[in-house]
Amino acid sequence: MENNTTLATSPLTSDQKAAGLKLFFKRLFQQRMLVVMSVPFVLWLFVFRYVPIWGWTIAFQNYAPAKHFSQQKWVGLKYFKQLFADNLFIQDLRNTLAMSVINLVLGFVTAITLALLLNEVRKVAFKRVAQTVSYLPHFVSWVVAAGIIQNVLAPDGIINELLKWTGIIHSGQEMLFLGKAHWFWGILGVSQVWKDVGWNTIVYLAAITSIDPAQYEAAEMDGAGRLRRMWSITLPGIRPVIIVLLIMNIGNLMESGFDPQYLLGNGMNVDYSQNIDLYILKYGIQQFKFPLATAAGIFKTVVNFILLFTANNIARRMGEERLF
Repeated sequence: MENNTTLATSPLTSDQKAAGLKLFFKRLFQQRMLVVMSVPFVLWLFVFRYVPIWGWTIAFQNYAPAKHFSQQKWVGLKYFKQLFADNLFIQDLRNTLAMSVINLVLGFVTAITLALLLNEVRKVAFKRVAQTVSYLPHFVSWVVAAGIIQNVLAPDGIINELLKWTGIIHSGQEMLFLGKAHWFWGILGVSQVWKDVGWNTIVYLAAITSIDPAQYEAAEMDGAGRLRRMWSITLPGIRPVIIVLLIMNIGNLMESGFDPQYLLGNGMNVDYSQNIDLYILKYGIQQFKFPLATAAGIFKTVVNFILLFTANNIARRMGEERLF
């Protein structure tokens, strides 16, 4: 016979509430220095992230900068409909998603691979040099980085010189890499890897240090080689970190970047280099179509919000680590 019991939770008494409140303020006082240090960041978050949400109302108005808020004419979803009726916006949406997915896949694969390889290096001096060399491009601004990339891919750049030296092309047949529109996504993906792969490995290397060395010793005694240890110990050990970072990156899938597309894009590759951020700049802000620009920004934010919660919910259902 099966007994079904219902667990009822009684409400907290006034004494329990007072004790809980007292404990909260006690801990708050103990960590007062951390609280004081966090105040500037909380203010920054509030001023630059939450206060501007009021400006979303522009997307639902025929906004006129000279008029008071109460004098604005409300037009409902007019500008959202205009966005999705614009073939150029649909094209830029495709470019945004394609570049984001390429950066996401290449970024994760290369960063994890580099972290695994660096973890296997036994010579400390070589490991430090390799880490430093891979980190340095991250601290170079995209303005400088784009100049380097343009020089490398120029008709008289090192890539074309190597192709001529190997006999793949002949003199006068130089490749105009940034002039091939359908090559732009690949060029951008490789450029992002070159610039950020070293920086992205930091968190994985930190996660690897938390793995118990006894597991490696036991696996080595059982005859497991380096590749087997990486596959059976290191990767499972950093799996929670990989899942959390993956969720966070999926939540930013509509943010494919601005600087590299703006600096490396040109009239020959615009059909593949222009993303939603450049669409907002060119056809929203520069043409004073502020409601259209705001509508595009809202669309990006809402999609990112949905993707974040969807990815987190999938991870929760699969029993993986999650953000919340």
